[in-house]
Amino acid sequence: MNFFKQTIAAAAIATGLCTPAFADTTLNVHYPMPGFFKDVMDVISKKFMEENPDIHVNFVSPSATYEEGIQTILRQAGTAEMPDITFIGLNRLRMIAERGVNVDLKPFIAKDGDMAAQGFSDSILRLAQVGGQQVGLAFATSNPIMYYNADLVRAAGGNPDQPPKTWDEVIALGAKIKALGDGNEGIDFRWQGDDWMFSALLFGAGGTMLSPDEKKVAFDGPEGIAAVNLLSRLVKEGGMPVLTKQAGEQAFVAGKVGFAFQTTGALRNTIKNVGGKFDLRTGPLPLLNPEKGKLPTGGNAVVILTRDTAKQDAAWKFAKFASGPYGASVVVPGTGYVPNNELAAKSSEYLAEFYQQNPLFQAGLNQMNRMIPWYAFPGSNGVKVTQTIVDNLSRIVEQSAAPEEALNDAADEVQKLLPRH
Repeated sequence: MNFFKQTIAAAAIATGLCTPAFADTTLNVHYPMPGFFKDVMDVISKKFMEENPDIHVNFVSPSATYEEGIQTILRQAGTAEMPDITFIGLNRLRMIAERGVNVDLKPFIAKDGDMAAQGFSDSILRLAQVGGQQVGLAFATSNPIMYYNADLVRAAGGNPDQPPKTWDEVIALGAKIKALGDGNEGIDFRWQGDDWMFSALLFGAGGTMLSPDEKKVAFDGPEGIAAVNLLSRLVKEGGMPVLTKQAGEQAFVAGKVGFAFQTTGALRNTIKNVGGKFDLRTGPLPLLNPEKGKLPTGGNAVVILTRDTAKQDAAWKFAKFASGPYGASVVVPGTGYVPNNELAAKSSEYLAEFYQQNPLFQAGLNQMNRMIPWYAFPGSNGVKVTQTIVDNLSRIVEQSAAPEEALNDAADEVQKLLPRH
């Protein structure tokens, strides 16, 4: 908290210096999810303009979600409304790359020289690569973690210093918390909105979305069956209620939910909203297959759209700054996302001391070795595919369909939405 406040304060002091009276270049920048990113975008842009007085950053209207963001950019592509820079959900980079909307950053990287020395390792660069292109630079990266109410865990006979390590333990303790009564719920698993948390269960079981040649659905195999059966067990045995995203968040921060499973990116807001109402803790996400299990990388990447070569140089400066060590040192404390830059993660100048002083942020950091790219479906139906998966998951949570029935229906529908080779 103090680190982030100090960062904002420093930026605020510099405000008088950072907006030039006569900027040579103005960059119009679009981003999603202002609830998560408005403050950090303001801090990063002010610091950038202070260091680059010839460049002015102008934020256009943000989009509420990643899905709305990609639809906005696709509508504006090739028009005067299209921004110079945007921030795109990692699982939607493929959609703009296949349409040629973005500017490939590979030539900029080649010209720049040693990106690794600036904290951009090959594995970090790979998060925003599609089909041989460097579509963007990863800006905010996250993985799914377990949030829990230590007070409810204690009341149910559990030990909050030794949180559940398996889903069986989560379900058993969640049921005990629900049995406490007084409106308490044991579990809230965030399955709505997109396919990310389904990916967490599927990848955590060692599964994949599609076959290696991307011609056939693979999420209906044994790993997918294990994932949907677990989701059903969370409801039947753990007593998980049907909560909207907003209702689930409100119930957890009010102290009425034992375990919540969602992105690290919500951590800062959760800490703020919980305040002193209860003893908030975080832990790793249990994996259905601890040996083979992986976790999807959520978040977004900064993408250059402008075809104006003069603006591209300025845009590349901003992209590197935002996704570099300074940007990461603002994003992580200000949100809960894990570092997307190795210098930021390791250097005492940036985040090393922050992690020592803020243990709630360590769960996501400790899972970074499990992170793989958030899968992006091929073709033009990516948003429809996601919605199909979410709609069928809702049938499981609402107990209106058996897990394997809903999974098979999702697989059949998604198969029809894939490109025909």
